[in-house]
Amino acid sequence: MDHCGECDFTYDPADASAAGPTIRDGVVEVVSVLRRRAGDDLRTRRRPGVWSPLEYACHLRDVLLVQRERVLAVRRTERPVFAPMGRDERVDHEGYAEQDLDDVLRQLGDAAGLFGNVLARLDPGDWDRDLVYPYPGPTTRTLAWMAVHTVHEVRHHLRDIRLQVEPAAG
Repeated sequence: MDHCGECDFTYDPADASAAGPTIRDGVVEVVSVLRRRAGDDLRTRRRPGVWSPLEYACHLRDVLLVQRERVLAVRRTERPVFAPMGRDERVDHEGYAEQDLDDVLRQLGDAAGLFGNVLARLDPGDWDRDLVYPYPGPTTRTLAWMAVHTVHEVRHHLRDIRLQVEPAAG
């Protein structure tokens, strides 16, 4: 997975060292878009099989928290193998659509800060550390790839949210 045709994101491991600030900026944008639409119904899915804007925000929060733990594991373990985060199950198990928007947006900002902090503390040699990433199937990747993949997650889901709340974005 080096390019996403849906959102036109291209993975470049050379961008890994900027991932923390890029993710924080993307999250600021997600929060801004959702705050502007806070009076709208952000809980309801517009189409079957597509999460609601609130569900996407919850997913991004959890992605950042899971990725933070993965970075920490890579730093203390040789070539860790990660299990899938259970992205689809979390929507129901954690009741994403019932969560409070203000709480989720605050938590999303906190998660971006926490993730950015662990990335900022990496040494130059850490970016090449190997891990086995579970998506789309178990594959050996580097920490640099995982950081860039997390940037992709933020950008892709910002697009998903915008397509629902800012129809002109599509």
